[in-house]
Amino acid sequence: MSRGIPTLLLLLPLSALLLYCINSHLLMQNYDSRFVLFAFLWCGLVALLGYLSTRPRAVLLLDYACFLPDADRKCGLEVCEYFVRRTGRYSGASEDFMSSIYRKSGLGGETYVPAFIFRGETEAGLEAAREEAEEGMTLAVDQLLAKTGVPVSAVDLLVVACGMFAPSPSLASVLLRRYGLPESTAAYNLSGMGCSSGVSAVDLAARVLRGSRRRVRYALVVVTESIGPNWYFGDDRSMLVTNCIFRVGGAAVLLTNDPAKRGAARMELVRSLRTHHGADDASYRAAFQQEDEAGTTGVALRKDLIRVAGAGLRAHIRSLAPKVLPWSQLLLYTYQTLTSANWRQAAAADEDKQADDVAAVPDFRRAFEHMCVHTGGKAVIEAVGRLMRLEEEVTEAARMTLHRFGNTSSSLVLYELAYLDAKGRVKRGDRVWMLAFGTGFKVCSLVWRALRDSAMDAAGDNPWKDCIHRYPLKAW
Repeated sequence: MSRGIPTLLLLLPLSALLLYCINSHLLMQNYDSRFVLFAFLWCGLVALLGYLSTRPRAVLLLDYACFLPDADRKCGLEVCEYFVRRTGRYSGASEDFMSSIYRKSGLGGETYVPAFIFRGETEAGLEAAREEAEEGMTLAVDQLLAKTGVPVSAVDLLVVACGMFAPSPSLASVLLRRYGLPESTAAYNLSGMGCSSGVSAVDLAARVLRGSRRRVRYALVVVTESIGPNWYFGDDRSMLVTNCIFRVGGAAVLLTNDPAKRGAARMELVRSLRTHHGADDASYRAAFQQEDEAGTTGVALRKDLIRVAGAGLRAHIRSLAPKVLPWSQLLLYTYQTLTSANWRQAAAADEDKQADDVAAVPDFRRAFEHMCVHTGGKAVIEAVGRLMRLEEEVTEAARMTLHRFGNTSSSLVLYELAYLDAKGRVKRGDRVWMLAFGTGFKVCSLVWRALRDSAMDAAGDNPWKDCIHRYPLKAW
């Protein structure tokens, strides 16, 4: 319970007494204008205190940091092909299939892979998996704390997200121990939520900050991944794709609800939204961890994943649009939806491309100046762009992030934000939309408003610092 609630409980009886006195004065025709004026001013004060004590507090993004692995971890097509052949665990057909997928994936030659690949090992054990996850977390947190100057003792809430690795003790416990966080720090560990877990973690932290007054003021959100233990060593093609597109990455975000920090903050969280289609079997199994016929574990990406993503995004848009679009666009969108028979036919169509081509879609460029679209893969970016009728310049950050870093899972939207910052494109007052997809199937959004102009970090820790001059380029 916030501190404003007990105050209201004391003031409300007094207000009721004053109203009773006013009523008595009027009935007795003993009218005193000063008394009535005082009573109305008192009630107005109570209403104002009630509003101030119950409204959600603003959630501010103080800063963020993205993990940049060492240069000796860069991996191009040749490294991937060499590792695949060295393991001796794939058929020739599977090797050719992965090579073909990689060439068409949109990934460049400077993405990063786990350290075990360069050690002569053929499989990542538990220690290698821990090392990969912890490295991304700790280096990002170190950079973030150095930039903000906030001591670890001030962190009241810790949220760690890792989509595919859940050791015990948890990764949140690893950070609690490493940084000596206070015993009062509330810690949460999210796993199994796929590429949406980073956005979901920020949403969780923001909900706690909005509902808290003085008990929780700083929230540290850390997103990482460990792809080593999830490397698939089999010949099921639906499970081989993940080997080709997922890469090492991680990020950390520091949030606060302290209004005194507004001048130092980068952005304010305006809105968040999460929707899911977990009750639908096709959506639930679109990206599914399982064993193949030989008993080898991997993540299967179904052929209808793009269709599921499109259906999930359309439903998400219907929920988000009324909250962010200007009235002119809402009226136009409503008119197009109600008067288009083709849209109704497309909504029930089986082929996602047919629905995308004719469905009414609001112009989200009127609501956001910048979009950090889910960088799940080339096909995902193209499907989102087609469904929402986005020009290439709108999806530039997503395409360039996929080329430079690959699919880093839950941290990918922050690498896109870093791209926009490195280019100096975000100006004060601009709105930024972060959109992520996750297993289950989930669609998650964060809407930010910039509080200052973006620029390359003075500390020089932007992950694009050594290559931004080469971008944008033709990724595919």
